[in-house]
Amino acid sequence: MSIRNLDAIFKARSIALVGAGTREHSVGAVTLKNLLSSGFGGELMLVNTKHDPIAGRPVYPDIKSLPATPDLAVICTPPATVPGLIAELGARGTKGAIVVTAGFGEGGSEQGRALETEMLNAAEPHLLRIIGPNCLGVLSTPIGLNASFAQRDALKGHVALVAQSGAIVTTVLDWATARGLGFSHLVSLGDMADVDFGDMLDYLANDPGTSAILLYIEAITHARKFMSAARAAARLKPVIAIKSGREAAAARAASSHTGALAGIDSVYDAAFERAGIVRALDLDEIFDAVETLALRPRINGDRLAILTNGGGVGVLATDALISQKGELAELSQDTIAKLSAALPPTWSHGDPVDIIGDADGTRYATALKLLAADSAADAILVLNCPTAVASSAEAAHAVVDSLKGTDRAVLTSWLGSDSAEESRRLFIQAGIPTYDTPEKAVRGFMHLVRYQRGQEMLREVPPSLAADFEPDDGKARQIIETAVAAGGGWLDPIAVQDLLNCYRIPTVRSVLAATPEEAAQAAAKLGTTVALKIQSPDITHKSDVGGVVLNLEGEDSVRLAAQAMQKRVTDALPQARQKGFLLQEMVRKPGAFELILGMADDATFGPFLLFGQGGTAVEVIADKSVALPPLNLRLAHEMIESTRLYRQLRGYRDQKPVALEAIASILVQLSELVCEFGEIVELDINPLLADANGVIALDARVKIARANSETQGSRLAIKPYPRELARKQTIPDLGEFLLRPVRPEDAGDFVKFFAELTPEDIRLRFFSPLRTLPDTLLARLTQIDYDREMAFVLFDDAGKIAGVVRYAADPDNVEAEYAVLVRSNLKGRGLGHLLMLAIIDYARVRGIQEIFGDILSENTSMLAVARDLGCTFSSLPGTLGIQRASLKLQEPAPTR
Repeated sequence: MSIRNLDAIFKARSIALVGAGTREHSVGAVTLKNLLSSGFGGELMLVNTKHDPIAGRPVYPDIKSLPATPDLAVICTPPATVPGLIAELGARGTKGAIVVTAGFGEGGSEQGRALETEMLNAAEPHLLRIIGPNCLGVLSTPIGLNASFAQRDALKGHVALVAQSGAIVTTVLDWATARGLGFSHLVSLGDMADVDFGDMLDYLANDPGTSAILLYIEAITHARKFMSAARAAARLKPVIAIKSGREAAAARAASSHTGALAGIDSVYDAAFERAGIVRALDLDEIFDAVETLALRPRINGDRLAILTNGGGVGVLATDALISQKGELAELSQDTIAKLSAALPPTWSHGDPVDIIGDADGTRYATALKLLAADSAADAILVLNCPTAVASSAEAAHAVVDSLKGTDRAVLTSWLGSDSAEESRRLFIQAGIPTYDTPEKAVRGFMHLVRYQRGQEMLREVPPSLAADFEPDDGKARQIIETAVAAGGGWLDPIAVQDLLNCYRIPTVRSVLAATPEEAAQAAAKLGTTVALKIQSPDITHKSDVGGVVLNLEGEDSVRLAAQAMQKRVTDALPQARQKGFLLQEMVRKPGAFELILGMADDATFGPFLLFGQGGTAVEVIADKSVALPPLNLRLAHEMIESTRLYRQLRGYRDQKPVALEAIASILVQLSELVCEFGEIVELDINPLLADANGVIALDARVKIARANSETQGSRLAIKPYPRELARKQTIPDLGEFLLRPVRPEDAGDFVKFFAELTPEDIRLRFFSPLRTLPDTLLARLTQIDYDREMAFVLFDDAGKIAGVVRYAADPDNVEAEYAVLVRSNLKGRGLGHLLMLAIIDYARVRGIQEIFGDILSENTSMLAVARDLGCTFSSLPGTLGIQRASLKLQEPAPTR
C-alpha cells in the first residue's frame, strides 16, 4: 500500500483525539493543546472513558458514541487498547490514524509485536492508514494541523521533514522556528508499522505545497518501494536524507572480500545516489539543508564566486568548495578590470574577491553588483568578519539592497556571535540563505549543486553494450541448478569459469587435480607456466595459509609444490578439508592493474555490486565503489570513476590507459548475471587483470543457495530490464517486427522516430506543438521504472521505431494512464491496436484494475481504437475537447 487514504491524514476535515486528557505534561493533554492552538478549522472530537468536558468541549466515552465519523483519529491510549480502537474506527469509516502510543514492536518484545500485528489486521479490511506507533505525531501547516506532542507549532513553509525519530523532528522544528523558517509537513513515522518512507515520498512528490523533502532515516523497509518512490520524487524536487547508524559490525562476518569491503553504509550511499537523493552526514548538515531548501536560490552550475572582507575566511571557503568537488569561478578580465577600478589597490585581484577588512556597505554593494553581472559565476557567497573599522550590519543592509529586483543566487555567512545576529535576521527576512560559518555556506551551496548534477545525470543517454552480447542463460541455469541440487555453497573453480564464460567474462584456462601426481600431469597438458592453488571448502583466502604458488614450470616442480602445499595447509588448518588442487595458466601482463569486481547481498537493498582495487591487500587499501544492479554502461563508468584508482587507470607518464570500456562492459555483464539468477548470493572476481589490451579474470568465487520463491521477484531493489518480454511480431502486409520494452539506450532511436512524425501527430499525442524532444522529456520516455511503468517499442526490420505504447501506474498499482503513438507513415495499418493489446495484456498481468488515456476530440483514429477495445468515455472537468477513455481490466482484490 502506498498513498491510498493518506489524504485522510494530511487533508483531514474532522479529527478524533482518543485519550484526550488534562494532566499537565501528559501526551493526551499536550496533543489536545496543540490541536486547539494550531489553527485547525475542522471538527475536533474528544474521546476518554472518563468523559468530563475538557476546555468546554464534550468528551465521548468511546468511538461508537462519536456524533460523526472522523477522517483522522489520533490515539494516545495504552497499547493494549489500540487494536480494538482501530477496528472500531475502521468499521465506522475512518481512513487515517496517528498512533502516538509506544509499547509495540520497538522494544523487541513478543507481546508488543503481537499487538502491532493485531493492529494492522484490524486496519487492513477498511484500508485505514496508520502513522506510527511510537511516534511524535504529525504537523501539517496547510490545514493548521498539529496532531503531536511537539513543543511548538510550525511556521508555514514549503519544506517537508519526515523522520523516524520524534526527537529529530522537535530539534529541527525548534531550530528552524528561531530562524523564521517554515515547513509544509513534519511527520514522525515512529515504528513505521504501516506508513513508511516510500509512502511519504510518493505523497510528497505530488504535493504542490512541498518544494523539497528532508528525510531522517534509521532503517528502510520495502526497499523496492522506497527506491521507486525516491527516484520519482527526486525527479520533481530535491530530496536530502541523513542516515543514522553509519557504522556497522555486520560486514565483519562476510565471507567474501566484497561483503567485508563494502560495509552496510556504502550500500545506503549507493542507493541514495541511484535514487537521486543528496545525502547529509549529520544533524548540523540537516540544519544547513533546511536553510538552503527553504529559501532555495536557483543555480545553473557549480562555479562559486566568493566575496569577503577577510582573506583567511575566503581561503577556508575555497578549501571547503574544492574538497566537495565544486569549482571556484574564474572571473572574466572585464570583471577583474572593473573591480580594480572600484576597489583599493590591495584587493586580491581574483576569486576569492577580498575587498579588505575596512570594507563598508558601499564597497560590498559595488563588488557584489559587478560579480552578479559576470556569467562566469553560477552563485556568489558573501562573507563578513567583524572588525572595529566597519559595520557588519551596514554591509548586510548593502547586500540586501543590492539584490533587490535580481534573481541572482547568493548565499551569506556573517561570522561572529552577537555582532552577527542583526545581520542574520536581516538576511532571513529578505529570503537570503545565511550560515554560521563559510564551510556551512559552501555545504549548502553544494547540496543544490549535487541535486542539479543528479538531474543532469538523469537526462544523459547511456551508451549501449556491444550489439552481439547474448548470454548463454540456458547453460548458466544448468550450472546453477546442478549446484543447488548438490546443496549449494561455493562452486568449484571449473563451474565458476564456465558460469562466467556464459556471460562473456574472460577467464584463464583452469584444471582440477585430486593429488600431487594428477596436478603434475595436468600441468603437462596445459603446456605452460602455471599457478597452483589449494582447493578446500573451509578456506576462504588461500594465500593466507600458503595455498597459492605462482610461476611453476614442469611436472616435477608442480608435484613438489603440491606436496609442500598439502603439508603447509595441514599445519596451518588441520581441520580444513582438502579437495585437491586447481592449476591455472599463468597470465603475464606486466604493468597490469589488479582489480576486484564482486557481488554480495545486503539485508535491506538486496544484491549490490562492488568495484575497486584488488589483490591480496584489497581490504587494507579499501579503495572501492558500490552500486545497485541493474547497471548500464554509464553507471558502470561512474563506479570506476569514483575510485581513487581511476586516475591511474586513465594513464599517466609512460603508463598507457587501461581498457576502461572493457572493464565497464564486464561490470554490466556481471550485473546481468546477478539480476538473472537469484541463487547467486556472493561473488568475487579478484583479481581481474586490466591493461590497455583488455581484461581477464585470474581468480573468482561464486556462492550458490536455493532461491526463496516468495521473495525472488522482489529481491532486487530496482526492477531490472524485463528482456523476457521481447518477442517477434508478424504483421500482415508489413512483415516481421520486434516488440520489446524500452531501454535508456533507445534515446537516439526516439529522436529519429520523432523526426518522422507530422506536426499534427505530435500535437495530438503531446497536446502541444513540439519541434524537438526536450532532454527532460526524452529521459522520461526512455528511462522508466519497470516496477511502476512500462513502455513497449515496436521496431521494423530496418531497426527503426514504428510505434510506442506506455503506461504509468499510480503508486498503489490500481490505475494506470496509457498513451500510444505510431509513426506517421504507418498509421491505419493496425499498429495502434496491436500496441494497445500488448500494454493491456501486460497491465492485467501486473494486477492493474483500470487503464485510462486522455484523447483530443479531433483524434478520431485513437478514439476509434479505444472504442474497439471496449473503453468507456467521459469528459474531463474543466477542459474542452478532451475525452478520457477508460477500460476496466479486473475487479478490485477483496480485502481480508
